[in-house]
Amino acid sequence: MLHVPGQSDTGEVSTNRCGGVVADDRELPSGVLAGRLFAFFRLSAYSGARRGELLFLRWSNVDFEKGTIRIQGTAGMVAGKRLEGTPKSGRERTVSLDKRTLTVLREHQTRQEAEQKIAGDAWLGDDYVFTTGLGRPVPPDTVTNLIAVLIRQYNEPAIPGTRRTPRQELPRPAQPLPPARLHDLRHVHATLLLIAGVPVHVVAERLGHADPAITLRVYAHVSRQHADQAANTFAAAVDGDDQTGASESDSEATEYDPVSKSVSKPSVHDRTPRSETL
Repeated sequence: MLHVPGQSDTGEVSTNRCGGVVADDRELPSGVLAGRLFAFFRLSAYSGARRGELLFLRWSNVDFEKGTIRIQGTAGMVAGKRLEGTPKSGRERTVSLDKRTLTVLREHQTRQEAEQKIAGDAWLGDDYVFTTGLGRPVPPDTVTNLIAVLIRQYNEPAIPGTRRTPRQELPRPAQPLPPARLHDLRHVHATLLLIAGVPVHVVAERLGHADPAITLRVYAHVSRQHADQAANTFAAAVDGDDQTGASESDSEATEYDPVSKSVSKPSVHDRTPRSETL
């Protein structure tokens, strides 16, 4: 069942009761906005949840004692209006979080409470975890577009110009970041869990796939990698010695190659899987 929340998604600048000006997030520089949304990107990478599921998340869905979040819905934009509904699988799920991610969420909550005090009567929040400076839920396109902007700024660093001074380019990094999308964080999350040997049905439940067969299909490249080593793994377990026959390079941890859609040697700069919306 879809509904349109009462908040407007238009950008504006409001004045709080103390006379201060509180700008909508669309007014903020990308670097500042990225800092405010760090918790979103952290949670996206470490939970494997979809963009809309995290933008729907309320603080009442976060259980700091149990270390979990409850995925109860999803949010998106249709014809310029924010719509909310049930998760893609049609059912709710609980996702466990690591201690560091929980700490990041607590810090984010503290900052949000401080923003609410600054905004005063201008605050329009409704328990959303990820909000603009006025408490409105963050628009989906904001987090999606920010990834590309931050990668470009990292690859092409510069001091912005002014009316009196030109833009000053800075030395570029030796290893530039490759193109990546927000949804790639979800696929890296799933791929690394499967490589680590987490059962497919557990990964499927974490991702919100209605059927583990979906997970097997999307991440078939990981299954093939494991199949190649199955015989040697069994022999090592029964005979008590290592018969994997892996080369020095193969013995390293592996990662997902977005170009060939295969598992390969690690490089943090190559971790950019192209994906579906699953």
